[in-house]
Amino acid sequence: MKNLKKLICLTGFLAAIIAMPAFAADPPIYEITIKDHRFEPSEIKIAANKPAILLVKNLDAEAEEFESMDLKVEKIIAGKSEGKIRLRALKPGRYKFEGEFNAKTAQGILIAE
Repeated sequence: MKNLKKLICLTGFLAAIIAMPAFAADPPIYEITIKDHRFEPSEIKIAANKPAILLVKNLDAEAEEFESMDLKVEKIIAGKSEGKIRLRALKPGRYKFEGEFNAKTAQGILIAE
């Protein structure tokens, strides 16, 4: 009877381990700041073929829309706040982005390599 209880416990323990989802590491975070209607840095390099997170900090009082047709992303970042943009794994290349509300000055490029 004791061995049966041990076997049942061990079976339950193994089933729980097998059923646990595999946890992947969080993607790396890359920070971009908006100040005086400009991105800093205006050029950012990330690892290609891996997901990433852009943390966009808007230090201006006015809202700005982070937009990229290349990345297929649009996100409004309120003034004096920040927002996260999750990026899919990108092929190696150059991806343009801009602040739509100040497109003449808020320009940037993301390089996946």
